[in-house]
Amino acid sequence: MTWNIRTGGRDRGGPDRLDQVVQVVDEQGPDVLALQELRGFDRDGLMATVAGRVGMTPHLARSCFGQPVAVLVRPPYRVVDAGPVRRPFHHAAARVVVATSAGPFTVLGTHLYPYSGGRRRMEADWLVAALRRHRGPLTLIAGDLNSLDPSVDHTAQLAGMPTLYRRRHLRRSGAAVDTRAVARLLAAGFVDLWPAGNVDAPEAAGHTVPTRLGGVEFAGMRLDYLLGNAAVARRAHDCRVIRGGAADIASDHYPLLATLDLSAG
Repeated sequence: MTWNIRTGGRDRGGPDRLDQVVQVVDEQGPDVLALQELRGFDRDGLMATVAGRVGMTPHLARSCFGQPVAVLVRPPYRVVDAGPVRRPFHHAAARVVVATSAGPFTVLGTHLYPYSGGRRRMEADWLVAALRRHRGPLTLIAGDLNSLDPSVDHTAQLAGMPTLYRRRHLRRSGAAVDTRAVARLLAAGFVDLWPAGNVDAPEAAGHTVPTRLGGVEFAGMRLDYLLGNAAVARRAHDCRVIRGGAADIASDHYPLLATLDLSAG
């Protein structure tokens, strides 16, 4: 599961949403969880506290300029390697390798640059390079990529957004929608698990923002992705956006959950 929990699950001058975040994670029970926007999770033992509440082991990557990210793993799955991707991401990227019956499962949890498609494209290239350096049989990129699906026409969708936020999704000339970050990852051989598993579903069913909590910078869109290599895509049986209950108010993003068969054979 991947989920941007918005500013560490706590709003300045607003409500603490961490109880709702924990509730959603408990309800879904993911074995591997990529979290983004972990403001404050690198201080005062907060990461360990939240991980303990959901019964998972955390691997946090601190941020150069933005907010940390983390990948959490549920026992009895065993982590055989972990660490940050050492590039100057605006936020961060964490790499975790989990031992499974099907072989090592490498997960990159990340949160790409929100304000510029060119910078997002560069960060996507860093992810591809990191996975080439640590090539494994099963690889997954999970996170808030802040980028639109290159296979969908977003013209009408973006037209209704305030100019300030619409610019985040346009090329520098303003004449075309900038989907280069996701396009680079797909060109590197990754498969977008949402459309692959929901061929007949309407596009809106995959939207991960905004929730009932709001998010003035969003139209209805999909910014959160699970991208697997071909071996992972073959083992994916389900991919869905988690809506309803606490997920409607715990963040401005909905979680995205996939079910993978990682048994031997």
